[in-house]
Amino acid sequence: MERNLTHIALFAALIAVLGLIPKLDLAAGVPITAQSLGIMLCGTVLGARRGALAVLLFLALVAAGLPLLAGGRGGIGVFAGPSVGFLVGFPVAAFIIGWIMERTTLTPGLAAVAGSVIGGIGALYVFGIIGMAVILDKTLTEAAFLAMAFLPGDIVKAVLAGLITQSLARMRPASLLSRG
Repeated sequence: MERNLTHIALFAALIAVLGLIPKLDLAAGVPITAQSLGIMLCGTVLGARRGALAVLLFLALVAAGLPLLAGGRGGIGVFAGPSVGFLVGFPVAAFIIGWIMERTTLTPGLAAVAGSVIGGIGALYVFGIIGMAVILDKTLTEAAFLAMAFLPGDIVKAVLAGLITQSLARMRPASLLSRG
């Protein structure tokens, strides 16, 4: 139990640290950040349940007002902006990624890339597109078009998540709780 709490807290901190990398704002008001890589790693390393809990802890800290999102954003107001769909989708994405990691027989690296593409891009974009459509008063098609600006960077992040996960599996197999 104590070990699980430590891992959850560490990965919530990892997501926060990835927010220190400068953000790039898009015209839609949703920033491109490295934090989605942290979401992917929560699922690939911690697994479904612990990964989602780490993301929920991070979001609770953001809602409490800590400036942990890229660009030093925090507080309940961020949940009323155009990125709300992505924020709501973060724990779902981590859960799906972890679920795939726990159930596939692919190598850890390939499973991490597959899970990150399915959960960290596919599922996350569903939430993000709906959130942008509602907040920006756009159609789903228009919001989907806006979201495509994130796709190249997110593919790179999915590959990075696979490489990092595969490296962890080689160096310390027991560190991959998603495979335990």
